[in-house]
Amino acid sequence: MGELKKLIDTVRIYQPDFNIEPVEKAYSYAKEMHEGQFRSSGEPYYLHPVAVAQILAEMKMDVTTVVTAILHDTVEDTDATLDDLKEKFGKEVADLVDGVSKLTRIESQTLEGKQAENFRKLLLAMSEDIRVLLVKLADRLHNMRTMGGIKKPEKRRRISLETLEIYAPLAERIGVHCIKEELEDLCFEQVNPEARESITNRLTYLREEGGSVVNAIIDDLGKILKEAGVEGEITGREKTRYSIWKKMQRKNVAFEQLSDIMAFRVMVDKQEDCYLVLGTIHGKYHSVPGRFKDYISTPKPNGYKSIHTTIMGPRRQRIEVQIRTHEMHNEAELGVAAHWAYKDGNHSKDRDITKYRWLRELLEILEQEQKPEDFWEHTKLELFQDRVFVFTPKGDLIELPNGATSVDFAYAVHSAVGDKCVGAKINGRIAPLNSRLVNGDQVDVITAKTQNPSPTWERFVVTGKARSHIRKYVRNQQRDEFITLGKAMIQKVFRQEGYDFSEKAISGVLKDYKLERNEDIYANIGSGMFVARDVFKLIFPSHKAEITKRPSEHMDQAVMVVRPDNSDRPMPIKGLIPGMAMHFARCCHPLPGDRIVGIVTTGKGVTIHTIDCETLENFADTPERWLDVSWGDNEDGQGSQIGRLFITMENETGALGTVSTVIGRNGGDITNLKLTSRTIDFWEMTLDVCVTDTKHLNNIIAALRSTSTIISVERAKGR
Repeated sequence: MGELKKLIDTVRIYQPDFNIEPVEKAYSYAKEMHEGQFRSSGEPYYLHPVAVAQILAEMKMDVTTVVTAILHDTVEDTDATLDDLKEKFGKEVADLVDGVSKLTRIESQTLEGKQAENFRKLLLAMSEDIRVLLVKLADRLHNMRTMGGIKKPEKRRRISLETLEIYAPLAERIGVHCIKEELEDLCFEQVNPEARESITNRLTYLREEGGSVVNAIIDDLGKILKEAGVEGEITGREKTRYSIWKKMQRKNVAFEQLSDIMAFRVMVDKQEDCYLVLGTIHGKYHSVPGRFKDYISTPKPNGYKSIHTTIMGPRRQRIEVQIRTHEMHNEAELGVAAHWAYKDGNHSKDRDITKYRWLRELLEILEQEQKPEDFWEHTKLELFQDRVFVFTPKGDLIELPNGATSVDFAYAVHSAVGDKCVGAKINGRIAPLNSRLVNGDQVDVITAKTQNPSPTWERFVVTGKARSHIRKYVRNQQRDEFITLGKAMIQKVFRQEGYDFSEKAISGVLKDYKLERNEDIYANIGSGMFVARDVFKLIFPSHKAEITKRPSEHMDQAVMVVRPDNSDRPMPIKGLIPGMAMHFARCCHPLPGDRIVGIVTTGKGVTIHTIDCETLENFADTPERWLDVSWGDNEDGQGSQIGRLFITMENETGALGTVSTVIGRNGGDITNLKLTSRTIDFWEMTLDVCVTDTKHLNNIIAALRSTSTIISVERAKGR
C-alpha cells in the first residue's frame, strides 16, 4: 500500500482537498483484476499502472487522468470491460481507457506498414483527447525505466528505436520536455551504450573540475541583474547526454570542441522583464553572432516560449543563456500537459488541442492518404524538420519545415490556394514555384481558376499537407481515366458479341465483385485489374462466341513482330491480326510484363501502349480503335527493350559516372541521355536504358534509388 500512499500524497501537494475515493477505488480494482499477473522483472503487474499514475501525478495532472493511468491496462489484459469501467468510474474514464487500450493493442506491430497504421491510430486517438497520449507517454516512460526486465538485447534495442522515432518526438512536439529528455536518455543507453558512457565520464570530469566555475558564473549573472534592478532566479544545468551526442554527430566535432555543454537559465516574473534581462546581459557581455533566438515573439509549434542567446560570459567562456518567465518555464517542462494540470476548479480553459497547427495538418493528411506508408512518410516530414517563418502579404506569420517552397506555403495558407497555385512572388519578385523559402520571406501566391495540381510538384514539396493533396488529385485523375478506358473496353466487347450495351447489365454483377457502383467495375477494367471479356462472360454466362471470322479470333494467336531495337529475334504479341503492321509507342516504352493495349492508326497499323499511358486518353472517344493485346509466351523472344527513366540527382563530381556504373552492373545499357534541367545543386535528366522486361528495369530503378547521389528515379509512363 506504500505506493498508493505516495500517489495520494503527491496529488495532495497540488490539490489538497481532492476526493481520494476514486483513486483508492481504482487502485483496489486494478490490483484485483491484475491478480496473478507478473511483469518480466517478476514484480506484480499492478505496480506498473500505479507507477504510470505516479509519473502523471508528478506532472500535476487532473485526478481523472491519474485514475485512467491506474486502470489503463485492465481492459486489454484482464476480464474487465469498458461497460464495467463506465459503471464503476464514469464515462470519461472509460473513454480514456478505451483510447489507451487501442494504442496498446497496435503498439506491438513492427512491420513498416503496420507501424504507420499504428501511428495513424495513435494520432486519431490523440485528437479525441490529448490525455490519451499523455497516459501512453507515461506508460512508455515507465516501460523504458524498467527495461532491465527484458532479457533479449535485440528486443530492448527494437523498443528503444521505436521510442526514439515515435514517442520522444511526439513528447517534444506537445512540449513535454521532462518526458522527452528522459525517454531519449533511456533509449540512448540501449542503442549506443558506449557513446553514452563516454559522454557520462567526460561530464563527470567536467563537473569535478569546473563546479566552482558554474557557481561563479551564476554569481556574476546575479550581480548584473541586481545592479539593473531585476529580480530573477538563475540556475545552471548540463545538457542531456543524448542532445550532446546528437550535436557532436550533426556538427561532426569531438566532445572537447563543444562550447555549450552547460546552459544557464534566468527566470523572471513578467514577460517585459525577459527583454530587460536580455538587454542587461548583452550590455555587459559580447553576444555570439547567429546564436540568438526569440521564441517569445515567435513561439515554437508546441507552444514553447523563451529567449536563447549565447555570450562570451565571465571567464571568457561561451555560455548559453535561456531567459523566460516562471509560467513559460512550466509550459516548457509540461507543454500541453500544463493545460490539463489541476487549476483551482478551472477544468476546461486552455484545453483545446486543435490550437496546435501541426496536429490539425496531420489529421487533414489522414483524410487524403490511402496507404499507411504514405502517411508515415509525411508525418515524419512534419515531425522532424527544422522550421522557417515566412509572411503573407498581409503580414500573417506562416510556419513551415526547412526547405519548404512556394507550393508548400500555398497549401499552408489553404488547400484551395495550393490547388489553384500558378506562380508566386517572393519579396515582390516573381520566383519559380520550387524556390526554397528562408526566414523572413514575404510570399504572395498567384492563383488561377483553371489551374490544377501538377504531379511534378511532388518532386520538390516537403510538407505532408502539400504532398497528400497532390497525390489525391493525381489518384482522382487516374481513376477518371481508368473509368473512361474501362467503359470503352467493355462496350467494345458488347458490340463484338452482338449485344447492346446497358448500365443495367453491369449493375447486375456488382454483387459478384463486391462493389457498389458501375464506375468501380470500369475503373478496375481500365487499370487492368479486371479483364473486360471476363466481366462480359459473368453477365452472359451461357453466351457462346460465334464461329464467324472476326478479328477477335486472333486474340490467342501470338503474332511475331520485329523488335524496336532492331534485334534479329522477333517478339510475340497476342491479339494482332497476322500481317498487321505494328510498332511500340515512344511515349510510354512498353516492356514485357506491362499490361498493354493496341491502338489502330490509319496508315500505321497498330501502336502498342502500356495500359496506363496518358496518351490513351486521346483515344477515349474512339473505342473501336482499341485492340486487346498481350505479350506472347515464347521465351525465345526474350531480348532487349527500351525503358525510359526520369532521374533527379545531386550535382556532384562523378555523379553521372556513378549512374552509368550502377546501370551497367545491373545488366542495363544506356542508349540515350538528355538533360532536362540543370541547377547548381541538382540535375534532372531523361535516360533510355536497354532491358529485358519490367522486372529487369525495376531492379535497375531499385539500385539507382539506393545510390546516395540519386534524389529520385521514376519510370516514364506516357509522358
